[in-house]
Amino acid sequence: MLRLLERPSASSKMAQLTSGRLRRLLQIYANKSSSLCGGPGFEHNSALGVHFVRRWRSVDLKERQKQMMARGLPKQKPISGVKQVLVVASGKGGVGKSTTAVNLALALMANDPAKTVGLLDADIYGPSIPKLMHLKGNPQLTSNNRMLPLSNYGVPCMSMGFLVEDGAPVVWRGLMVMSAMERLLRQVEWGPLDYLLVDMPPGTGDVQLSISQNVPVAGAVVVSTPQDIALLDARRGVQMFKKVHVPVLGLVQNMSVFTCPKCQHQTHIFGADGARQLADTLGVPLLGDIPLHLNIRETSDRGQPVVVSSPSSPEAAAYRKVAAAVVQRLEELEQTQGAVL
Repeated sequence: MLRLLERPSASSKMAQLTSGRLRRLLQIYANKSSSLCGGPGFEHNSALGVHFVRRWRSVDLKERQKQMMARGLPKQKPISGVKQVLVVASGKGGVGKSTTAVNLALALMANDPAKTVGLLDADIYGPSIPKLMHLKGNPQLTSNNRMLPLSNYGVPCMSMGFLVEDGAPVVWRGLMVMSAMERLLRQVEWGPLDYLLVDMPPGTGDVQLSISQNVPVAGAVVVSTPQDIALLDARRGVQMFKKVHVPVLGLVQNMSVFTCPKCQHQTHIFGADGARQLADTLGVPLLGDIPLHLNIRETSDRGQPVVVSSPSSPEAAAYRKVAAAVVQRLEELEQTQGAVL
């Protein structure tokens, strides 16, 4: 609203002055044309003048709407102390996005212990990070009323789940959700972080749009199962990030294959290579495959993610491979942007 009330620049004043003069001249021309009763070419000139006035008004209205939209867009502001913000998203719920976000954060640190990684749970209505990271309690406040994140396994975390009672529903409208999201982003003492991973809610709604427009996001990781119905929503997620100019680092194919623990026979329960084919279609990389494995589910339910509880397992190796692909993609994007500049 403040931007809409800002004093217009000299160039915009000149444009308004010029358009105002032109409109008055056209109105005078139309009035004079209508007063020339019975003159030669009267009907043609009058119709031409009215058409020109309407055409100009239409073009002028579109230009003013475009200027107002540009002024209304929020300016992206970095989060204090955070070098890069990464979002982990999915167009659909139930595809293992939060489990992927948690293990990806831990895998980034496992691959490079010098890196510091934070985790923000942006799912206001259904926070999962407290359970997955085995965290409980309310955040303490600093002297300047900023919240201190809760930490486990060396990862500072913030979630709406820390601020409400267990099992209590968050029954809020969109504006309240946006206000809460802004506080979780800006009013948290994250400290110095190399990466802040944001576990996005399912879908392509207000939270996704707000974060994409208010925070400089280095890249998005889209999680999907190979199932056709999940891939439809994953496609929408990728297209949304492209529309808001957020680089898509790639897709993660979760629950890609189930291996029988007795006979080692592999079964593609949700389909084979659906996310890989979608990645090829959309022109984005496939960052890796995560298997459908009992160990991942059990460790997640205990709040002991597989990357830290079973670091030598094939499942942990799969997450570390995805983390390495994410870092590689970020480096490629930085090189591309540097070459353009």
